[in-house]
Amino acid sequence: MAETSMGMVWFVGAGPGDPELITVKGKRLIEEADVVLYAGSLVPVALVACAKPGAQVVDSAPLNLEETHAIMRDAARAGKMVTRVHTGDAALYGAMREQKALLDADGIPSRVVPGVTAGFAAAAAAGVGFTVPEVVQAVAFTRVAGRTPVPEGQRVRDYARLGGALAIYLSAGDPQAVAEELRAGGVHEDTPVVLASRVGWPDETVVHSTLAGLVQAAQDHGFTRQTVFLVLPGERKEQAPASRLYAKEFTHGFRQGEK
Repeated sequence: MAETSMGMVWFVGAGPGDPELITVKGKRLIEEADVVLYAGSLVPVALVACAKPGAQVVDSAPLNLEETHAIMRDAARAGKMVTRVHTGDAALYGAMREQKALLDADGIPSRVVPGVTAGFAAAAAAGVGFTVPEVVQAVAFTRVAGRTPVPEGQRVRDYARLGGALAIYLSAGDPQAVAEELRAGGVHEDTPVVLASRVGWPDETVVHSTLAGLVQAAQDHGFTRQTVFLVLPGERKEQAPASRLYAKEFTHGFRQGEK
């Protein structure tokens, strides 16, 4: 009897919630999979509705790591293709690392497809940019400490002191702590802050505020989970320089600038 070849496990970033904010490749891998696992607490069921007839579609929200791994392991050993769907991008504030380690230990091949993370989706929904020429040229993705501690030197205040833009995740349960960390990092009270809740979902809410109004805005809108805070010091500059890329006198590899 011929030995069954090992199946592949694909980790797919599903984006923030909008079924259309998934990559073409990610959607195809869901359509082709024999087994689809998705975190139903964070990933809308509409995102996996394209699974082929007969595919096993499993909501992993009530499962622990070992139970989730067992499903992927057994399917892969049976020669099946598995697509593991993560919210946003699988590399950011997810649990891909430990899942991949178990697969590696069992000799099961896996690959990763990136997704749109909530910070970028929130910036798009708010119509803002993280970077501004000559003003802000760095972005930090961070969080305040909760059940998961933050290492020394990596607190929100530490990144705030650098003057770049921030995307603060997993912190809506304590907006006061967010505001205190930003103030401790020297952020001005009038610095623009975007609060974006459940970006890409039907009940998406995007609020423009400032550091001074951050706590009140969070409380007024009942933001308790699936909220990202964008801290945008570059937006304080009303007359910020424009990008040089399209300036008529700017020469680059595809255009000779005017003199």
